[in-house]
Amino acid sequence: MTKTDHARRGLSFDTAAAQYDAARPGYPPALFDAVEELTGRPLRGSRVIDVGAGTGIATRLLRERGAHVTAVEPGPGMAAQLRSALPDIPLVLGFGDALPLADGCADLVAYAQSWHWTDPERSFPEALRVLRPGGALALWWNVSDSDVPWIAAQDERLRGELKNGAHGAAGPARRLPEGVERAERRVHWTRRVCLDTHLDNLGSHSLFLVLGAQATASFLARERAELLKVFPDGVVEEAYAVELSVTVRASGSSTR
Repeated sequence: MTKTDHARRGLSFDTAAAQYDAARPGYPPALFDAVEELTGRPLRGSRVIDVGAGTGIATRLLRERGAHVTAVEPGPGMAAQLRSALPDIPLVLGFGDALPLADGCADLVAYAQSWHWTDPERSFPEALRVLRPGGALALWWNVSDSDVPWIAAQDERLRGELKNGAHGAAGPARRLPEGVERAERRVHWTRRVCLDTHLDNLGSHSLFLVLGAQATASFLARERAELLKVFPDGVVEEAYAVELSVTVRASGSSTR
């Protein structure tokens, strides 16, 4: 994928901000327990930068844990959705590769479902720059659990249609510069949603957003028929493994 294609996909969410906000899954409490354990600091009272905040799904949950959150989001459409839902959250338009924030202003820099849209050779030192000594960078992704048979079958259909999966960006270990020490955790969880919400969730992924309305609608109609064979009552149990990676900035470490 070229840099132009990557940038186009990264900003494609602006066209479906409301759909994204309504259909995308949140994150389980156990994830935030793991963040606190691996960072060695409670979220309550922490200064947190939520980078690539989107519509504020993780922003809201971080605030509910007592964090003082600032959201950073590059897409004006996604940012407008966040602003509408969370008008009291400080919001900055910007990219993780060049954070418009002061040095040492954060206890935690969080990337929920968004680190893969950055250039780690730039975004990693930027995260270190805005972290105080002892602060931490936390990256996490909701990845559909392909050990579940119906999800594995859906993955095969996605690969056949899109030449790629649309179930999340797996492998945080591969998305940090070489030599970076990190702690990792996987958190399994499920949610039950109506079939329409599941299909809207699927359709809110960038691979579909750039595919085109007609091709997307055609695939989702076929997918509806396949899923009704598994979930005839129209209620889908989605299964996720949240992949979490935490890197702590050592006291006195260089940001360059």
